[in-house]
Amino acid sequence: MNETPPPTLRRIPWLWLLLLLTLTGLGMMSWYGWRYWQAQSNAAQQAKLEEQQHWQSLNQTLQILRSGQDFAYKRLRDLDDTNRVLRDEILGLSQRSALLEQTVARLSDPNRHGTQALRLDEIETLLRLGQQLLTIASDVDGARRAYSLAASTLEGLDDPGYLNLRQTLMQERNALDTLGESPQKRVNAALERFDKALQQLPQNPNPETTNIQPWWHKVLSPLVRITPSHSPVLLAESERQSAQDALQIELSLVRAAVERNDPSSYVTALHRIDAMMQRLWPDSAAQRARHAELVLLAKAELRPTLSELGTTLLQLQSIRQGSHHQ
Repeated sequence: MNETPPPTLRRIPWLWLLLLLTLTGLGMMSWYGWRYWQAQSNAAQQAKLEEQQHWQSLNQTLQILRSGQDFAYKRLRDLDDTNRVLRDEILGLSQRSALLEQTVARLSDPNRHGTQALRLDEIETLLRLGQQLLTIASDVDGARRAYSLAASTLEGLDDPGYLNLRQTLMQERNALDTLGESPQKRVNAALERFDKALQQLPQNPNPETTNIQPWWHKVLSPLVRITPSHSPVLLAESERQSAQDALQIELSLVRAAVERNDPSSYVTALHRIDAMMQRLWPDSAAQRARHAELVLLAKAELRPTLSELGTTLLQLQSIRQGSHHQ
């Protein structure tokens, strides 16, 4: 008896084959999907990297442009400064040329030489006067007025040979202007302040020194007045009045020494004032401050120092001597 197998048993291999094909297809689709995702991810990273490089190149370009702009701005500023200096030099040359033209235009005056000699004598006299006012009397304002008159007189001369003399006189006048106030005025003002401050010094001893006295001084102080025999401070009213008068005389001597420009008498009188101050007022902070003021006053200069003083006069004398030899 021949029996045929059931149809279900024949279909089983085909089912396995179909399942295997399905799994193979799914695996290939997964592999292709993974490859596609990896390619997209790499492309995105590459694009991001290229974008970063692009931004970096842009930043570098901006920095280069900014540095170039700064360099160009510095160059423009240097050129502006150079142009300003050249403009000032051209202006000075134009003024000098105009002055030379005026001088040449006046050279045909026949009375020029006699008038010029008189003006040179006047200028020399004014320069000597200004120099003596400054060195002897310490009169800075008077010296400035004398030099101003000499400058105005020199402006009336049309000889081009005096251009350098005008420049020298201008430099000497500028140096005079930088001196400021006269040293005599400063010292006299300081002496006035010192005299007023002396009248306000305390006549009683410093409370800090009295608190450290022995106990028997404190016990006997209501009954008797105990004064150390070695104390230099004058206690009698008559002695103090005489010392005050002598102090005012010494202050007058100091002022007189300032007016005479006598440094030795000035310092000696200040030392005598310091010694009298020790006898008139006891030790205190105010008294020590006045002593410090005296030390500063003793170091003060009574005469102004000016290195350029007399340069215009020497140059004028050399010019006149050269013209006489010619």
